[in-house]
Amino acid sequence: MDCQWENTFRTEIKDFQETIHAFDRGELDRKTYKGMSGGMGSYAQRDPARHMLRLRLTGGRLTLERLKFLAEAVEREQVGRLKLTTCQTIQLHDLSAGQVPALMEGAMECAIYSKGGGGDNPRNVMCSPLSGVQPGEAFDVIPCAEAVSEYLLSICRDIHMPRKLKIAFSNGVDDSVHSAFRDMGFQAQADGTFSLRIAGGLGMLSPAMGVPVAEGIPPQDVLYYVRAMIDTFCAHGNYDSRPKARTRHMQETLGAEGLRDAFLSNLERAKQAGGLTVRPAAAPVSKAGDGTLTHPRAIAQKQPGLYAVKYHPIGGLLPPDKPAALYRLLKNMPGTEIRVAPDETMYVINLTASEAERVLEATADGAQTRFEHSVACIGASVCQQGVRDSQSVLQAAVDAVRAANLPDGALPGVCISGCPSSCSAHQAGAIGFQGCVKPVDKTPMPAFRMFLGGSDRVGAARFGEPAATVLETELPALLVELGRAAAGAGQSWEEWSAAHPGERDAIIAKYD
Repeated sequence: MDCQWENTFRTEIKDFQETIHAFDRGELDRKTYKGMSGGMGSYAQRDPARHMLRLRLTGGRLTLERLKFLAEAVEREQVGRLKLTTCQTIQLHDLSAGQVPALMEGAMECAIYSKGGGGDNPRNVMCSPLSGVQPGEAFDVIPCAEAVSEYLLSICRDIHMPRKLKIAFSNGVDDSVHSAFRDMGFQAQADGTFSLRIAGGLGMLSPAMGVPVAEGIPPQDVLYYVRAMIDTFCAHGNYDSRPKARTRHMQETLGAEGLRDAFLSNLERAKQAGGLTVRPAAAPVSKAGDGTLTHPRAIAQKQPGLYAVKYHPIGGLLPPDKPAALYRLLKNMPGTEIRVAPDETMYVINLTASEAERVLEATADGAQTRFEHSVACIGASVCQQGVRDSQSVLQAAVDAVRAANLPDGALPGVCISGCPSSCSAHQAGAIGFQGCVKPVDKTPMPAFRMFLGGSDRVGAARFGEPAATVLETELPALLVELGRAAAGAGQSWEEWSAAHPGERDAIIAKYD
């Protein structure tokens, strides 16, 4: 970002310092404070004396410089809780009012900005986490994502949208960023261009797949399409009803054809105005690989002899000492960096075989099975919006599945959201859970609504269907019983679920 933008943001941080202390003194209520803090990337937690700060990382890129900042900040400020998110950001939790502004300003030194991390703003721009190194990809989409991110930050003070705008870039082989159902989803094509869907989104109210609006988009033109989407949302988005103030609801008010026409009209105006052409250029990986490696968490890159190592802390809760440990290890490994993925996984990329072996050893505390790669939001014990404690439920389920000694693959990774929001993308999971209550003998009991059959595979994206409402205390037992049935048939979850839908549904019905 340019100096003028950064100086303005520093002034905003100084102003926010008084705002957060006013809230801390009880001079602002929660709702008023949330409306002011969200645009700065911070929210109060359930305990109003504790705060969260969300660090935007375009495409989940945690470079060595950024990793060093994170490690030093966590150690200096004694941050006790770090959360990887499904929007490829990192959240610092349990902060005091005094710590938040200082961390915001310190993060700027390595181009981490919290601005727009919440509230009615364009959010963190996402892209396939292994973009640039993944075999079979169409091309590296990170330069486009970074150009869009810088543009959005540069104009976010000048626009007033109904609500947040989420933009994702898929490299053509991985769509964990959900380009099929984001506010804007660019998908790389083999000919070096993008296709685009708009006005998609998850959520309890009218989830929707994106509407296809364009093919053959040259990478240098992506900002024109982003400008057109902003103008369309500002013109036709719902400013009166917050639950309906998302782009997907424009499909209801305009219809797919009307939305497409409005968008393309705004696109033409943006192109006539000009000035938004970019020249995104990927930096080639120059590092030479050596040796070979076979390991379940080691992924061969498209660069011969180089590997990415997968590390998934259970529930996306990154141990506070891990950033420092990883920095000490990686600082002597040239060309390496970390990518935060939308499933709360970290990938360490550009490793030689011998380097990868050392990283594997340093990350052995993470998930070991597909089920342990499950996704969960931070949960109601921390989040003021939460209904259920998704983290404790996930840990109980992991413990139960381990005790049952189920083979890897008998269960998929599940997605657990602690409230009607979709912070875990539960509707896109093979099995998803959404926090709720369930009446038992006229008494409301903690429960989760279960979704079945979601997918984010390229070309096969779909939403899961509601399957049951399960008591929180019975959720681990349900998963164990389903996993045992698949294991007993000698099949993976996908094989067994497809071949035995009647048996699967009968098991689920017992818990409904």
